[in-house]
Amino acid sequence: MTKEKKRLLEICVDSASNALVAALVGTQRIELCANLSEGGTTPSSAHIQMARKYLHIPLYVLIRPRGGDFLYNDLEFEIMKSDIHFCGQTQCNGVVIGMLLPDGTVDTERCHELITIAHQYEMGVTFHRAFDRSKDLFQAMETIIELGCERILTSGGYNTAIEGIDVIGQLIEKANNRIIIMAGSGITPENANELICNTGLMEIHGTFRTKTISKMEYKNTKLNHQEEEYSLLQTDAEKIKMLLKYINN
Repeated sequence: MTKEKKRLLEICVDSASNALVAALVGTQRIELCANLSEGGTTPSSAHIQMARKYLHIPLYVLIRPRGGDFLYNDLEFEIMKSDIHFCGQTQCNGVVIGMLLPDGTVDTERCHELITIAHQYEMGVTFHRAFDRSKDLFQAMETIIELGCERILTSGGYNTAIEGIDVIGQLIEKANNRIIIMAGSGITPENANELICNTGLMEIHGTFRTKTISKMEYKNTKLNHQEEEYSLLQTDAEKIKMLLKYINN
């Protein structure tokens, strides 16, 4: 009798410290990035190195040179290629990419180059939520499968995975095990079960953070943005533990 495959939880974090918090409570994979408020950008080399040094679970790194759209110029593309080489040399398990053309289709030529570099280092490749900005999700999925990515992160083309639940289910059905469809955006311990039951998804992605108050004792009250500068959004171990309990019950 074969053992039933467990659902996988990937936590997106913005620091090596938060990666360790997530790993300690049972997270199965980390996506490391920076600037989560902008949707994520490539983290610093030091964060990548420290995360790789101390983590004992798979580590994927976001390759995104800036916030904004997913249409990149030549210099930005060169930066992305260089970042993937660095991740490979640092022995990361994978990278997270996504590039589109002006017409909303996948930039197959440039994505192929990025994926080829990643595969040189035997790294896996996730296509991120640039997918949700594509003109035709189902055609984009076929293109991404042909390119050799192992998974797609998506909210079904909506702001949240719950809103896109029907589309996510259709993508999983049409993918027919040729690629992993990983749901992300707005997932909580309370709605994860609804997503699983209605789509059959096996991988879930999220940040699962909570605002914490800074331990700074002195605060200059003459400056603005007090709340922003004296509070932190940090990975919440309790939320992760609760979600792990929900998704594998």
